[in-house]
Amino acid sequence: MATYAIGDIQGCYHAFQALLARIGFNQDKDQLWLVGDLINRGSGTLEVLRWCYANQNSLRIVLGNHDLHALVVAEGIVSAHKGDTLDALMAAEDCDVLLSWLRHQPLIYQEAGYLMVHAGLLPQWTAEQALTYAAEVESALRGKDYLHFLTHMYGNLPSRWDSDLTGVDRLRVITNAATRLRICTAEGEMEFKFKGELHDIPNGYMPWFDVPTRVTKDVQVIFGHWSALGLQQRANVFALDTGCLWGGKLTAMDLNTKVIVQVDSHPLDRPIQIKKS
Repeated sequence: MATYAIGDIQGCYHAFQALLARIGFNQDKDQLWLVGDLINRGSGTLEVLRWCYANQNSLRIVLGNHDLHALVVAEGIVSAHKGDTLDALMAAEDCDVLLSWLRHQPLIYQEAGYLMVHAGLLPQWTAEQALTYAAEVESALRGKDYLHFLTHMYGNLPSRWDSDLTGVDRLRVITNAATRLRICTAEGEMEFKFKGELHDIPNGYMPWFDVPTRVTKDVQVIFGHWSALGLQQRANVFALDTGCLWGGKLTAMDLNTKVIVQVDSHPLDRPIQIKKS
């Protein structure tokens, strides 16, 4: 059995299928870990989600910001953004089934010596704490009152963790760290505007994984979300978003050997010219 982690797909169905062919994925015995942002911005949002739903027994998934965005758009909480490719999904007869399944996926996942999250971990969180906090958000997403959480999910504040936080403020900080974090201060104060390359990080901030006091340094963390960062294979840090949507690569990493397999982006996955965001 082979287990591969794959970076942000974002609706790039053709590249995704090419990558599955390249790694020789066998749904009867192999396993895929998907780092979130399965959908949106690529032309194959509906196709990717249908494939994942049909092959869910072979998948381990964490939610990304674009996945959560689809949930709030479907509920009418926010309008679709320019460049979103959610129309076909929203109009599909199986939309409710697909989005209900998506809403029940975890925020953070750990198995076989790896921890997978879409964006990042706050420096003061242990792996065990991160999983516990993520479970709080998962419970809110899966509960009867999930619309209350989705309605109050967006926002940049509070910008740092405090174990005394309660209610939607607490859930928002956890969600933002897991699905939006790229850089923070040494104390863990998050900043969400920056999306660029390492050499352009504003003063006072650093990549979340470079915080000197980060307590998960000994944990092998797989993540995506930061396409400008590109492929990173450092000690216990594996960044797999290589910008397939923007003309880069779609990347898979064999979790047993750490060997990287990539395919080029596919022109059919980019239906319109959209501004990177």
